Amino acid sequence: MKNQLAGHVFRTPISCQCDKPSSSSQSLVVTHDKVDRMKNMMNKHGQKADNFVHGIREHLRIGSTLSETVKGKLSMGARILQLGGVKRVFKQIFGIGEGEKLLKASQCYLSTTAGPIAGLLFISTHRVAFCSERSIKISSPNGELVRIHYKVSIPLRNIKRVNQSANVKMPSQKYMEIVTIDDFEFWYMGFLNYQKAFHCLQQALSQSQV
Repeated sequence: MKNQLAGHVFRTPISCQCDKPSSSSQSLVVTHDKVDRMKNMMNKHGQKADNFVHGIREHLRIGSTLSETVKGKLSMGARILQLGGVKRVFKQIFGIGEGEKLLKASQCYLSTTAGPIAGLLFISTHRVAFCSERSIKISSPNGELVRIHYKVSIPLRNIKRVNQSANVKMPSQKYMEIVTIDDFEFWYMGFLNYQKAFHCLQQALSQSQV
């Protein structure tokens, strides 16, 4: 990442760059029978239930395997319970600035050239931040393997625009692209509720400009 981003946008030092996801790299196998049964049970509630189940299906589909996805959810869930809620998780990982308020936390994936990374996307009155659900192995400067969480933090003032896009072949597969003032792109996908996350970010950006 460019030096001029220091102190503004930070990302965990790991050898992968954020790229626009391609449909060819995501032909991952999961079982959908349980999701289908849930969808059938909730059909009576109409379109909201259908959208919710599509969100679950998409979130599970992107994960490397169903078992790995579940392990990640359990790990993050245990951490949230241990600390007493997502607000405390956000504070522990990123700290809280003066007057900063957490608006929303959403489960999603960050797209990288190493593959999608599952985690939580935090939207606050000051920034957008992402932390992976599970720690990732990387090589330290001395060659040793260490485990760290992949983190991204982008101040709202450094966001140039936020774009919506979808896979042409799979319209339900939606992406959120965040472009910084230095033209770095961060792609998020696999939201359980994409529209709520997108609208929350739009509102946060609008209020930060007042």
